[in-house]
Amino acid sequence: MRREYYSDTITNFLKTSSNEILAQLVQSNEFALEQTQRDSWLEQIQILQSILGPNVGSLYFEYSIPRMGKRIDVVLLIESVIFVLEFKVGEKEFPAYAIEQVWDYALDLKNFHETSHEHFIAPVLIATKAKSQATTISATPHNDKLLFPIKSDAALLGQIIADVLIFADDEKIVTTVWEKGRYQPTPTIIEAAKALYNGHSVSEISRSDASAINLSKTSDVISEIIHTSRAQSQKAICFVTGVPGAGKTLVGLNIATKHVDKDNELYSVFLSGNGPLVAILREALARDKVNREKELGRKVKKGAALSEVKAFIQNVHHFRDECLVDFSKPPIEHVALFDEAQRAWDLEQTASFMRRKKNKPNFEQSEPEFLISCLNRHPDWAVVVCLVGGGQEINTGEAGISEWISALNRSFPDWHIYISSRLSDSEYSAGNILDEIKNRASVTTKDELHLAVSMRSFRAENVSLLVKQMLDLDTLGAQNTLTQVREKYPIVVTRDLAKAKKWLKEQARGSERYGIIVSSQAERLKPHAIDVKSPMDPIHWFLDGKDDVRSSYFLEDVATEFDVQGLELDWACVTWDADFRYAKQGWEHWSFVGSKWNRIRKQERQGYLKNAYRVLLTRARQGMVIVVPCGDDKDMTRKHEFYDDTFEFLLKIGFQVI
Repeated sequence: MRREYYSDTITNFLKTSSNEILAQLVQSNEFALEQTQRDSWLEQIQILQSILGPNVGSLYFEYSIPRMGKRIDVVLLIESVIFVLEFKVGEKEFPAYAIEQVWDYALDLKNFHETSHEHFIAPVLIATKAKSQATTISATPHNDKLLFPIKSDAALLGQIIADVLIFADDEKIVTTVWEKGRYQPTPTIIEAAKALYNGHSVSEISRSDASAINLSKTSDVISEIIHTSRAQSQKAICFVTGVPGAGKTLVGLNIATKHVDKDNELYSVFLSGNGPLVAILREALARDKVNREKELGRKVKKGAALSEVKAFIQNVHHFRDECLVDFSKPPIEHVALFDEAQRAWDLEQTASFMRRKKNKPNFEQSEPEFLISCLNRHPDWAVVVCLVGGGQEINTGEAGISEWISALNRSFPDWHIYISSRLSDSEYSAGNILDEIKNRASVTTKDELHLAVSMRSFRAENVSLLVKQMLDLDTLGAQNTLTQVREKYPIVVTRDLAKAKKWLKEQARGSERYGIIVSSQAERLKPHAIDVKSPMDPIHWFLDGKDDVRSSYFLEDVATEFDVQGLELDWACVTWDADFRYAKQGWEHWSFVGSKWNRIRKQERQGYLKNAYRVLLTRARQGMVIVVPCGDDKDMTRKHEFYDDTFEFLLKIGFQVI
């Protein structure tokens, strides 16, 4: 599949007329063509034909970046360098957003295009009407041959190319090899949702290497179950497991966008009890819809865009409440995908809520049982897909996956059950309940329903294993895993929050997002200007840019495990308080009440706190800094002994100190 609208050798490009090249661009363009775009292409062609004469290589117009839902204006391959050119035709200035844009494109190739990994990449922003100015060519300190963005006007571009080629004297790029390179992106869930919503397939925006069970394979198995259930008028439930960041939510969104056919009354819904995730995804898709329509010269109100998005991404509690209105009426959707299904409420929590909030005093179903019953109302077929995370229960009353299976045994004997082969693993807490369904005739185990490799961190797949070993106090295992992780995924520790903030800013490039995350129980970080009780808006924190003080970039507002579960940052600062302390006998669990720390004795609550740190420590895609404060013996709630052993434990594992 061609990723560009037009490509050729530079030699042939120089011999071809502008109109002929333009005709090929127009023919490849899948959208309505505006005159401004036509004029822009013509000017780009003329500029490049006027300056590329001395060079030999290849060029590619409108090179697709599916992860971002964008296209690079021009990619040039000359000698040892990949030039990423972003033209701002008619511009006299170099706006910050445009510099960030061209840097993001270059980062995408560096990180996700396998035959670009080892080559120099030069992002160049061309404001065609800008005044000529001196340029500096330098590589970023990451030592990966990516140059800082270069600003150019039309006249200076030829000289800049020549200067970069002198600076980046290296092994020449073989065009045929480069073109065959696989594009293996690992998008953030926000990027993935945008791409899927706009018609990209999951195979276009996900890795396909042999080290991971392909997301497409998992999606295909679920699609096959949906088709079989529909054709044979069956009801089925699937349990999909995966390590943190493996792509469970991505699979859910893919199925939800794929299985929609209004003409045949096929509707799917992606359901999550994670309020921040639902709000952020909806807002991101609505903003993206408005911006895309604006680029095409059409005006869409954000409210209308939001309404459209809400049809397939819903809060599970709103879906539940709608089903409460009429107990006999089935929902419009035949396919329901429950993200983080292990977080559904148990009977006690559900009954309490129904009594207090819905005036239903005798409610006798857990949330899993009620949700299955909603889909069971369909007279013909239905499919429920449970996306199950391991060790991620962080709220009181979360039932775990065993309650889904118990509900099936109690009330739904005719449902077909499809189980991941790893559902029996300890972190999924299915316990002995799996033994109770062994004798059912319609239980099928499938390896494809487990996602074994974290895709969140494209730099180091074993981060989730490292975190598990840390939390399980497997020091030797953690030390060994760290030696594998640290080559590509920096993890550093410090006792100085200011140093941590500086480190974050130095690591991030382009629009790579960074922020401070803390446990919701971290109540004695106030002297460091971190107040977990201070309200923050996850939408602004995750979606807004570097010019908005509410965004994560400002390092002022902090997010807790409740805000970030299911989402990710490129770079994270995990600030560790005295609520979860290392001691010789193991982890200690504390809660700050009034003016002092109280020991947490209940095993269930201890598990929630441990899982909170598991969530925090697995949010970063590219690297993280862990801050363990020094404490202050003048403050009885922040004594140095509350923190020192935790820091020493991290040092023992082998983390670098900054």
